[in-house]
Amino acid sequence: MDKNSVSLRGKNILDLEDFSSKEIQIILDYAKGMKNVIHRDIKKLPTLRGKSIVTLFYEPSTRTRSSFELAGKYLGADVINITASTSSIVKGESLRDTLLTVEAMGVDAIIMRHKAEGAAAYATQVVSPVIINAGDGAHAHPSQGLLDLFTIMQYKKKLTGLKVAILGDILHSRVARSDIWGMRKMGLEVHLAGPRTLMPRFLAKEPGIFIHDKVEEAIQEADVINVLRIQLERQKAGLFPSMREYARIFGLNEKRLKLAKEDVLILHPGPMNKGLEISPKVAYSEHSAIKEQVQNGVAIRMALLALTLMGGRQNEAGI
Repeated sequence: MDKNSVSLRGKNILDLEDFSSKEIQIILDYAKGMKNVIHRDIKKLPTLRGKSIVTLFYEPSTRTRSSFELAGKYLGADVINITASTSSIVKGESLRDTLLTVEAMGVDAIIMRHKAEGAAAYATQVVSPVIINAGDGAHAHPSQGLLDLFTIMQYKKKLTGLKVAILGDILHSRVARSDIWGMRKMGLEVHLAGPRTLMPRFLAKEPGIFIHDKVEEAIQEADVINVLRIQLERQKAGLFPSMREYARIFGLNEKRLKLAKEDVLILHPGPMNKGLEISPKVAYSEHSAIKEQVQNGVAIRMALLALTLMGGRQNEAGI
């Protein structure tokens, strides 16, 4: 990156609402080089040698946590994992004290997931290491939003002007919020569909966002369809019909898929409830990039760590 470029060094990654389109593009461009590293026989880079990273997860995670851990290790950093169930958190230690304890160990970045909205933003007020939000309640999941954009760019070769349909529980989805923020900044047209009880109606006032009561309307001629995981606890709360009815009315199946463009791209943040929000045949079809999203998640998280901790000097990264 030249001296006139926008630098992300030292920037906390809280949500994509805070990012400019230029900053997002920098991350997407840098991730291309990082993805090449993943395919090497020897994946180690010296980029973050001497840096230490802690993942602090108060909620379960497979994809996000493991990809951040691998991202750090591929870049040469030392990575330590802390989970709520195996730390002093179970003894009643507060979030503030946990953060201060981690900071005292001399870490350079804290990657955190917490059930409370705003937890990552709070962390930035308490400690000095770079904070990367790996999901805070139903608020934001910025790295997921970035990897979704990266995956779309990979397959479609562009972002501006594409029609994206996001299906499911928009109201409680941090993935949906980050996707919407990122996609709108990058010029995509966003169409939302799902049960009315799971749809934030205020979004209808936002430019470039369209809300539909029927899935068929949202996916008509869509370039991309992002299917959200249905959180089964919502069914117990009576916020949507039975699971069988949900699959019938809102699930993405082969019949509905025909309404989209012939080269439509299917995304899903995982884990999938196959047969509920998405049929197995669609999930494993030629249109699906769900497996590719996982690999792209590592590349995006490598880019975030390199850019925030070192400024992203690609010549030093060896790419």
